[in-house]
Amino acid sequence: MEKCGFSGFVMISKLLRSSFREIPEVPGIYCVLRPDLMAPRFRERSSGGHFKRKDPTVSVRVLEEKWVENSLFLYFGKAGGKGRATLRSRIEQYVRFGNGKPVAHWGGRYIWQMKDSQDLIICWKPTLDAVPRDIEKALISEFEKIHRRLPFANLRR
Repeated sequence: MEKCGFSGFVMISKLLRSSFREIPEVPGIYCVLRPDLMAPRFRERSSGGHFKRKDPTVSVRVLEEKWVENSLFLYFGKAGGKGRATLRSRIEQYVRFGNGKPVAHWGGRYIWQMKDSQDLIICWKPTLDAVPRDIEKALISEFEKIHRRLPFANLRR
């Protein structure tokens, strides 16, 4: 990932403590990683916020079926493009949602039922000369070629 221009590689719990200061305020893409290849343990209830009164919880069976073995990559997201979001604002929104705030970040919500979600790692890559959504789609497509399925927490291409 570093060879491809990603940086950061910061635990979610550390991002919360640092108020996300290390993340640049530019458009880009980000990835949630789990440095452990062992199958995770899942919570019955999501820690995610209830945005517009929607509960992000799914059954543990759904999560187990969606799990991708032998992959460190859990979720690819984007910031910017049509909107004004930056990597910092979008990742902060994502983590705040995961910590129970009613924030509009429904994508990647399966992560917030993992018991070790605060230990996951987020890395990012600025995309000043490209459309973030195009790069996100390319990463998801490459993942699908290798694993024959979407990353664990990506629910659409």
